Amino acid sequence: MSAPALWIVATPIGNLDDITLRALKVLGEVDLILAEDTRRTATLLRHHGIGTSSRAFHAHSAAGEVDRLVERMVAGERFALVSDAGTPVISDPGVRLVAAAREAGLEVSMAPGPSAVLGALSIAGLRADRFVFLGFLPRSAGKRRAAVEAMGRRSEASVLFESPQRVGGLLEVMAELFPERRVAVCRELTKRFEEVARGLPGALAERFADGARGEITVVVEAAAEEAPELDAEDREDFVRAALAEGQRVRQIAKALAKKSELSASEAYEVVLSVQRDAK
Repeated sequence: MSAPALWIVATPIGNLDDITLRALKVLGEVDLILAEDTRRTATLLRHHGIGTSSRAFHAHSAAGEVDRLVERMVAGERFALVSDAGTPVISDPGVRLVAAAREAGLEVSMAPGPSAVLGALSIAGLRADRFVFLGFLPRSAGKRRAAVEAMGRRSEASVLFESPQRVGGLLEVMAELFPERRVAVCRELTKRFEEVARGLPGALAERFADGARGEITVVVEAAAEEAPELDAEDREDFVRAALAEGQRVRQIAKALAKKSELSASEAYEVVLSVQRDAK
């Protein structure tokens, strides 16, 4: 297999030493580094003594830039794509270049590494067996609220990026829509003033009412798994056990209604029926 024409290289999300040996090797060997912000990338390259040239490639690059870069790779040049922080192609325009390179039959590979998404999940201490990444939410109030409403309906955890100025407002909406769902606000990950604030959205909204500083990743906990509804036989077993414990009929009926699709009156009739049969 030939050497990849395009490398996707993950870079530190804060601490400049959080980069793999393989990533450093790739950055030192390619012909050109395509960077979201060449100034930030230059700081990383200087820190690790890498002299490879870099040029800007970002959302505002000219429409024909992708085609020109692909032509150069077809001619034999090898490039590395990096973002300002973390793994490229996640919330950045790199996907256009990757897609075009693959369509041209070029080999694309990666040097994996830091990710603010996975980093936040790993230290948030919230249920997150499954999660969805939402990037940045829309700026308009209506669309943001709709996005948060959809977030509350999901059973899996949600991870998103938010600006320091808007995080307080976001938490206020969360407190209104799902006040009992725990949230973690992860700020300045891997940096000197790293902070993880966990709790219910109402309390966090007060804490960040005046905004925050630094880059922020928000984790919303996965919904607690609901126990499966009781079928007819299980309902009767549940009632018998509760009666044997001496629980009151109305107390048992209320609990049964929560554990099944029965209405309160239907659950009450089931309890009375089981009670009669037991006599």
